Amino acid sequence: MRLHHRHLLRELPLIYRVSEGASKYDEKLLRNYVPLYVMLPLGVITADNVFERWREARETAEGSKSSWSLFKLVSECELKIQAIMSFHQCGGNIGDVVDIPIPQWVRDIGETDPDIFYTNRSGNRNKEYLSLGVDHRHLFGGRSAIEMYSDYMKSFRENMADFLEAGQIIDIEVGCGAAGELRYPSYPETQGWVFPGIGEFQCYDKYLKGEFKEAAKNAGHPEWELPDDAGTYNDKPDSTEFFKQNGTYLSEKGKFFLTWYSNKLLMHGDDILDEANKAFVGCKVKVATKVSGLHWWYKHHSHAAELTAGYYNLEDRDGYRPAARILSRHHAVMNFTCLEMRDLEQPAEAKSGPQELVQQVLSGAWREKIEVAGENALSRYDADGYNQILLNARPNGVKKTFVRKMHADQDYCPDPSKYGHELGPLERSRPQISIDDILDATKPIKSFPWNKQTDMPVDGAAQFDLLGSLINGIKSIFFK
Repeated sequence: MRLHHRHLLRELPLIYRVSEGASKYDEKLLRNYVPLYVMLPLGVITADNVFERWREARETAEGSKSSWSLFKLVSECELKIQAIMSFHQCGGNIGDVVDIPIPQWVRDIGETDPDIFYTNRSGNRNKEYLSLGVDHRHLFGGRSAIEMYSDYMKSFRENMADFLEAGQIIDIEVGCGAAGELRYPSYPETQGWVFPGIGEFQCYDKYLKGEFKEAAKNAGHPEWELPDDAGTYNDKPDSTEFFKQNGTYLSEKGKFFLTWYSNKLLMHGDDILDEANKAFVGCKVKVATKVSGLHWWYKHHSHAAELTAGYYNLEDRDGYRPAARILSRHHAVMNFTCLEMRDLEQPAEAKSGPQELVQQVLSGAWREKIEVAGENALSRYDADGYNQILLNARPNGVKKTFVRKMHADQDYCPDPSKYGHELGPLERSRPQISIDDILDATKPIKSFPWNKQTDMPVDGAAQFDLLGSLINGIKSIFFK
């Protein structure tokens, strides 16, 4: 397992180093070592110098140079790079402090064809990410959305070959939706959503609407339409016909829609990860994607916030293990959020279950035999949040073997092979998984057991004052 600290950052690792002669670690304990990464302050990257934004198949010389210069600086500091292939707008989500829209030329196409963007039932367009309904439609200068994503990743490999070959870039995290997460943009703050609203389904653009009608017709129900009773962004589940007790979501029509909606998201992720694998096959890197931790309404029978985001997760149906199975085909890592959250910290009215959600998702991923990374969803500088992360890194302490122990009391280890993270050449994706095999992964299985608290807690405010000082020091380097 790997851990990411999310402050005002984009994933760029910062690892405290000591000279090799002074390093002190017990090699027998290194199999329990978990590498820790933090993120570059978002404000460092702007629309003028961004290296993770979209470009056409051939980057401009100026753009390549600015990206290369930043990577060279990181390399000179003896740091490793986790590069994010971002195809979404930065801004408008929780914790965002900058505004970097998707490219103007793409937005210009949206002016004449607004259905390229995700759309809710009221017709509001969300311009932070292209609708998966245009994944294979050649609307962008003769290319489809998937082809654009593919061209960008191939260009990145070409332009950053020196850093890939030198082992400086160790991770390629592939964005698959809003905020870089494999999900629909169901809870946009820019459209008035506030916690703990249930969110809204995002499939009312003409492309997805047409695909649903075609699917309903093929299923023998041409009369079925997209949901019209699922409420609005800030509703509670029981105030809607769709999510209330014995609501539409449990009907034949509701189950058909939710299966279609979630499967479309899974296929979207599968297609993008396949292109990422093709682009970086043979490189000594890990490919990863992020899955969102929608913990509110987890303890409500409908799991409404998860359903609107595309995670068809209920008490009798696992909505996350199918994604893990897709990732296993591409030798990919699942990065999951909200590792720092505890149930007791959430308002009772939200019926949140972040602890149970983390246990379910991580257990399912481990059962699919994929590597898991995790990060805190919100900035935390307290012992309780850090201890919760430690617990999720090793749920049963040091004696269990299905996860690796956090590297408490161990110095930085520069050799990943010593703790089971050696990077071999990325292998080509396995054959496509059948829809039956994907649906087989929806069968609920009990989560692995979790201790109530970590066996090696950190306590006291002093070290978190030190962490805060470290973060402020990093920020001062970039914000003079």
